[in-house]
Amino acid sequence: MKDAEHVTFGGSGLDRAAERRGDAEALLADPGAKVMPVWRGKPLLEADGEARRGGWIAPDHGLLAGAPRVFLGLDDGAPRFAADVSGWEPGETAETVGAFVDPSEQRHPDLPDTQAFAELRQNMIRLSAREAELAATAKAILGWHVTHRFCAQCGAESSISQGGWQRTCPACGAHHFPRTDPVVIMLITHGNNVLMGRSPGWPEGMYSLLAGFVEPGETIEAAVRREVFEETSVRVGEVSYLASQPWPFPSSLMIGCHGHATSREITIDPAEIEAALWVSREDMMEIVAGHRTDIRAARKGSIAHFLVTRWLSDSLD
Repeated sequence: MKDAEHVTFGGSGLDRAAERRGDAEALLADPGAKVMPVWRGKPLLEADGEARRGGWIAPDHGLLAGAPRVFLGLDDGAPRFAADVSGWEPGETAETVGAFVDPSEQRHPDLPDTQAFAELRQNMIRLSAREAELAATAKAILGWHVTHRFCAQCGAESSISQGGWQRTCPACGAHHFPRTDPVVIMLITHGNNVLMGRSPGWPEGMYSLLAGFVEPGETIEAAVRREVFEETSVRVGEVSYLASQPWPFPSSLMIGCHGHATSREITIDPAEIEAALWVSREDMMEIVAGHRTDIRAARKGSIAHFLVTRWLSDSLD
């Protein structure tokens, strides 16, 4: 697809320097090294007018005391790290923390007023490509450490190694590596129409492309056909790949595909989705432009929005 590398969270060309992960301590001592703290899944971001950039702090900042540093890569040669500081307790914790939509921001008293822990979904299109990739990587890898503290082989608590890109079990010697869950997200078309759906708990009126996890032993094409049929009973024929997007909510790789429907009748599975409908190209243009109040488009920065807008502009190929 044209401009496929322009999907949010990907394509910035970050040098992950995997061969240097074993030297993370030496990299941390580099004068140019900086750390992005992440609090309960929310990276530290810094306001720059309407834009945002990473809230980078020195490796020896007191906020980071006791927090292991995870090596993210080299940003123009400068080492970049992330650290989980979820143990910090702000004076007040908003009820929206952890919710699908979390507009709250938390400011640490020892950091500048321009820096705050903010939900990444709310700010992803306000970051540069490089800052977005670094923030997404930080959120995803730290989230993996939170949920994979114990060895899946023997149950003992494992320890961080290889700059945060591995966990090693001291009891049985097993090595564990970060997981990424493949998810297909489908632009399903039939003539001049695209299939849209919504999940329970989404903001009122929000619709997006159908999506679902790829199962073990399943191809991407088979996953597209299965997920669409399970959720809507619509049959899909030809399937082609369009683009992908790292999606750190919590650790998915969204695989964007174009599927051609061979049937139109919709019967939803309420255990899967709340609603589904066919939307014409003309109506979708109104929705994306924000001229409709009954249906809201997928969030800007998401691969769903990326694919729909490319479909509207006839630039899928």
